[in-house]
Amino acid sequence: MSVAEQAGSTGSGAVAARPPASRFQRGTVLHAAGIAIFVLLLFFVLPGLTSNYWLQICTQVVVYSVVALGLALLVGRVGMVSLGQIALLALGGWVALRIGFATGLPFPILMLVAGLITGLFGVIIGLPALRLGGLYLALITLMAAAAISIVLQQTNFPNGGSGFLGYSITGSGTAALRRPDIAGDTEAFFRYTLVVGGLMFLLAWLHVRGKPGRAWAAIRQSQPAALAGGVNITLYKLWAFALAAFMTGVMGCILAASGGGLTILQFPTQESISLLAAVFIGGVYGFSGAIVAGVFTKLVPALLDNWNLPPDLLLILFGVGVLQVLLTAPQGLAVQFPKDMARLGRLIARPFTRKSSAGEAAR
Repeated sequence: MSVAEQAGSTGSGAVAARPPASRFQRGTVLHAAGIAIFVLLLFFVLPGLTSNYWLQICTQVVVYSVVALGLALLVGRVGMVSLGQIALLALGGWVALRIGFATGLPFPILMLVAGLITGLFGVIIGLPALRLGGLYLALITLMAAAAISIVLQQTNFPNGGSGFLGYSITGSGTAALRRPDIAGDTEAFFRYTLVVGGLMFLLAWLHVRGKPGRAWAAIRQSQPAALAGGVNITLYKLWAFALAAFMTGVMGCILAASGGGLTILQFPTQESISLLAAVFIGGVYGFSGAIVAGVFTKLVPALLDNWNLPPDLLLILFGVGVLQVLLTAPQGLAVQFPKDMARLGRLIARPFTRKSSAGEAAR
């Protein structure tokens, strides 16, 4: 058995430590049912309860949840820190705008093309990961993100102009990508984004559950052991960068059509650091942590602005959140919060349970 397969089945000998199969299956079914109900509520109920502004914010939450998922795969599954996801999101939007204005391809194909091209750039950015790791890799990816931002700042985002860059000075400053026919208004586009985001989560889940996931687990545990076990470290490291960049590029296409066009001011380089902090707060090992990161990245700032609170408060929240995760919740809030709520529920129900037990004993 290779090291990758061993990593996928770590702890198989500790049978006594595992819960019974029926309990495990029941927990899995309940968790899946909870997720399904939550998604259905978002899909059918949320658009009718809020305004177009908050629907646009929720659309951005879905977009950044997928971006955070790509970063969580790199950090939590492979052990590689990347600070270039925001720049890759901007690059995906630029590619989608340029090809969309030039060719008029159908929106689903345009998403696929933007994802593939962004994935190629992700592989290029990931090449230093073959030799570097930790802080050095983070700095290299941050410099690559800054380089992409400088180039996009000089070229501007396409607005339907002619030439290779597709930018016209005489035209409007920004131009949004044409939405698909089935997602013309804000409500329909939010549902469309939710479906695309769900497909990206499914794609990541299939990778984690399959051979790439086992190889990534082996690499994270020990690269020399993984190499000795027959894992192609070069292939699977670049594969992880390509997958994260592909998903980010697809959501860049979504963001380019969300309305109002794109500007480089939407993608500050330092936001990559905030996204990394949000991923740590949500949890780098689970998929639900990426959703928490998306909420922290886009919904919380909008709420602070709506409540007339200073935006610097978000940095304080990030600091407190990271500190709390490091001290008490290493798996992130997405895992720790349900446990805390269940523990609180048991504490609240304990007096009533004792009373009922005492009453039955008295009988």
